[in-house]
Amino acid sequence: MLMRHPLPDLQFAYRLPYGANIYERGVQFTIFSRSATAMRLLLYSHVEDREPTEIIEFDRKSDRWGDVWSIFVPGIKAGQLYHLQANGPFDPESGQWFDGNARLIDPYAKALAGCFQQSTDGVIRPPKCVVVDDSFDWEGDRHIRRPLSDSIIYEMHVRGFTQHKSATTDHPGTYLGVIEKIPYLKSLGITAVELMPVHEFPILDIHGNTPSRPNYWGYDPMNFFAPHRGYAHSKEPGSQVLEFKQMVKALHQAGIEVILDVVFNHTCEGNERGPVLSFKGLENQVYYILNSGGAHYSNYSGCGNTFNGNHPVCRELIFHCLRHWVHNYHVDGFRFDLASILSRDRYGNLMPNPPLVDLIAEDPMLADTKIIAEAWDAAGAYQVGSFGDLRWAEWNGRYRDDIRRYWRGDSGLVGAMATRLSGSSDLYEHAGRAPYCSINFVTSHDGFTMNDLVTFKEKHNDANGEGNRDGDNNNCSDNYGVEGPTKKKAVEHIRIRQIKNMISTLLLSQGVPMLLMGDEVRRSQRGNNNAY
Repeated sequence: MLMRHPLPDLQFAYRLPYGANIYERGVQFTIFSRSATAMRLLLYSHVEDREPTEIIEFDRKSDRWGDVWSIFVPGIKAGQLYHLQANGPFDPESGQWFDGNARLIDPYAKALAGCFQQSTDGVIRPPKCVVVDDSFDWEGDRHIRRPLSDSIIYEMHVRGFTQHKSATTDHPGTYLGVIEKIPYLKSLGITAVELMPVHEFPILDIHGNTPSRPNYWGYDPMNFFAPHRGYAHSKEPGSQVLEFKQMVKALHQAGIEVILDVVFNHTCEGNERGPVLSFKGLENQVYYILNSGGAHYSNYSGCGNTFNGNHPVCRELIFHCLRHWVHNYHVDGFRFDLASILSRDRYGNLMPNPPLVDLIAEDPMLADTKIIAEAWDAAGAYQVGSFGDLRWAEWNGRYRDDIRRYWRGDSGLVGAMATRLSGSSDLYEHAGRAPYCSINFVTSHDGFTMNDLVTFKEKHNDANGEGNRDGDNNNCSDNYGVEGPTKKKAVEHIRIRQIKNMISTLLLSQGVPMLLMGDEVRRSQRGNNNAY
């Protein structure tokens, strides 16, 4: 029988931090679920275990306060592996997806371990959660706090930056590999790396359509608090936490800030045909924007579902998450993917003063961090020049398109070119914003690389398995006479010149320049403009 040891200094569960939190005598587990009728904690001894070694039932009277379930388990410590299970109504037509047999990821888990497993009845079981000790010897490390106006951002993918043999690293494809490449980053003159998603995500398609297709970029999160375990060199559970912190500390020692690309607009649970892995099995009606009946997911992300960020519970989760990365990982800023979704209410309507967007800008713990919006979404919202208050910077998609078109030789672009060079006053001056609110870029992970921008007139996305239907058809690109690579010197000469023209324009424009990883060495995706 489990002995219960309530914490004497915490009278109400609402004061308890969510997730698994370590105390002297054990670990407190706290979870939100409004509609659950029962909650269980599944404990495992080893990461390969298919069945738990212990199942602990929450008591509905003593372990539940309102919509919060909280239990103290004595005698366990950092490294403990666990899942959650929740009983409740199963009524997909009204948006209720409780499954008492599903093993669930704690939304506040700070690390995951192991792989997806499949039960004998074909149900997907997610990686296990890990109880994490947040302590780390930062050796006096502090946030750099470089003014955004003095920044040069380098967008990079942890694995892609260090995986190839040309990177000559001892730890390819990992956080430790990034440390080895710091001298190269310094040689480029950049001041910040913007890391493509490092939150936990499934590395393969888990929706059954193309199960062997990799999820390379990581824009399909299954947890927001945990660093991606696949980028750790060590395979010990929780080692990704240590190695990520080592990477940040080393980058800071070199004067380089760390900005995270965060995806709070959807999760990998997909739509009503997707798996029950975490949020869906704990309180689906709260965590996602559903249609009026609740049977279907609103899809403003283009990825099957939309996270309900302006619900108080979801808003609190996002705040805890951002503070977690700033406090425990010393992260210097965030780029918010499809940020216009953060402006939508529970019905999907765009709000003039969305609580989530305003609170991120006003939160005192985030006051010294850089906050950058991709100010559009997959449902037609486009807020470049008008997203949030003066604290917000934005990816300037207008800059990208006008610079590409000007150097391609499109007519009537002289005025637009002058406006982009001088800080995009047409977008920012009316709101009293400075030019550095514009994150200028010609290329990013979305679309062609710089080399492909001058090598391909059309996209070539056949390798994605979607019949070349995915990706943008409007690339403002040119091949200068030959589609694809060529040995023709005249064509190569103009391609190199155009790359120099666009990078020079980017670095000379008012605003904050962002370079894409590998553009400096003509990295190619072979014409794929959606190499996710």
